[in-house]
Amino acid sequence: MTNYTKLPAILLLADGTVYYGKAAGKIGTTTGEICFNTGMTGYQEIFTDPSYFGQIMVTTNAHIGNYGIHKEEIESDSIKIAGLVCKNYSVGYSRKEASESIQDYFQDENIVGISDIDTRSLVRHIRNKGAMNGIISSEITDLEELKAKLAAVPSMDGLELSSQVSTKEAYFYGNPDATYKVAALDLGIKKNILRNFEARDMYVQVFPAKTTFEEMNKWNADGYFISNGPGDPSAMPYAIETVKQILAADKPLFGICLGHQLLAEANGIGTMKMFNGHRGLNHPVKNIIKNHCEVTSQNHGFGVIAEEVKKSDKVEITHLNLNDQSIEGIRVKGKKAFSVQYHPESSPGPHDSRYLFDDFIDMIKNDLAW
Repeated sequence: MTNYTKLPAILLLADGTVYYGKAAGKIGTTTGEICFNTGMTGYQEIFTDPSYFGQIMVTTNAHIGNYGIHKEEIESDSIKIAGLVCKNYSVGYSRKEASESIQDYFQDENIVGISDIDTRSLVRHIRNKGAMNGIISSEITDLEELKAKLAAVPSMDGLELSSQVSTKEAYFYGNPDATYKVAALDLGIKKNILRNFEARDMYVQVFPAKTTFEEMNKWNADGYFISNGPGDPSAMPYAIETVKQILAADKPLFGICLGHQLLAEANGIGTMKMFNGHRGLNHPVKNIIKNHCEVTSQNHGFGVIAEEVKKSDKVEITHLNLNDQSIEGIRVKGKKAFSVQYHPESSPGPHDSRYLFDDFIDMIKNDLAW
């Protein structure tokens, strides 16, 4: 195990709030939009979720690192969070399947963090003041220098980030002899989404973020998938155009998270940056079509504008968030296209919503039957 000494560290928020704690991970400085996740488990999946690219993660669970790192359960090929804020940073771990400690993992991947702060106080502050940028440093103690560095960090509002985390080359996932073929636009796709497709007899070709529909269509897929990912959907005209063309071709289409927002944008419905996003494993959602509720895994800082969805004659609402009545799912009238704001692949999280992958298969089967 790498030697670990709890050196002093500072967390400075854009509104001037300062927290003093101990260094976690690599000694250094990092910046990003600060957000919090209410999940009680699944920290390594959270670290590697591409949707968190550019964000400093505050974990509300008191202990992080206590079961080590098991790399077979990661959601992408590297850590995607910009930094970590936690209360108890556990370098020692008890899980037999783990291959290394969180400290080794963070040092290998150059991740800067801070521990030993009152995360309850911090989360309450963010909830009251809204999402904002922050800076963590275990090498700079001058607050004025930190303020200057933080002032140069752009707002998440208006940022296009998906092309930075997307695959650079198209690749295949699953069994080539599978019954169905799915073309997936990778805007920051999680591995467990691909696992769910494979488990349902689907062979997937994953395309880079800026791939055109014309290029994707050459594979002659049975259905199309628009993935989750980071950044502002309104800053992605290339992806909005791709979704429009898939709809125009009347192909079966399924979108998750960012894919949901892009489906809305492609139908003339605007998106907005939320005061605080939804991030955690216990968000209640109602399926108003089937009249049942499900507990969902969520990770998003943008959402569709509810008033525009309700006024639209192109889409109908399928799912609502029971905490704040935000739009969690839509389907396009007269098209074979639907999307949800949350994460039915649920890694981590409950499996209540995995039926949506089955709904996608049923849509493809019905399309092929015609």
